[in-house]
Amino acid sequence: LLPDLSLHLSCCRAKEIKTKLGTLLQKPDATIDFIIPYPEKPEKPPKAQKPSPEEALQWRDSLEKLLQNPYGLASFRSFLRSEFSEENAEFWVACEDYKKTKSPVKMAEKAKKIYEEFIQTEAPKEVNIDHFTKAVTMKNLVEPSPTSFDMAQKRIFALMEKDSLPRFVRSEFYHELIK
Repeated sequence: LLPDLSLHLSCCRAKEIKTKLGTLLQKPDATIDFIIPYPEKPEKPPKAQKPSPEEALQWRDSLEKLLQNPYGLASFRSFLRSEFSEENAEFWVACEDYKKTKSPVKMAEKAKKIYEEFIQTEAPKEVNIDHFTKAVTMKNLVEPSPTSFDMAQKRIFALMEKDSLPRFVRSEFYHELIK
């Protein structure tokens, strides 16, 4: 699987460069606004202080404490990325950000973005919620409020708590933190 993935990523990178070159060649008067894309560096935990092993040990029993710690959140997201399920943490973070929004205009914009990215069928990062939760969320978005995504966010939190957290606690990511 890994060689296939590397080959796929190389092909995608080559296509991306070819597209950029094609665009450049079509603009004879193009200036130096052309940048060859390079792979992004893996996300490192924020410069937040690495937790003590005792603090990290508390995360076994509290997904909430894990998600509230910047270093813990970054570590958990890296782990989820390795399992191809990072959309759950991304959705949770997006909902937390959304709840802090004061402006009704900004709230409506963020609600639309969250819906299109995570909730709608075939969304690029569609989260796994049941039809009832999806219907309630859609109804809530008719008039966006800070609680519009609460039900969906709680479902995703429960899913991460039940499925992802136990795997994270057994992972090498976590065992490095509690050493």
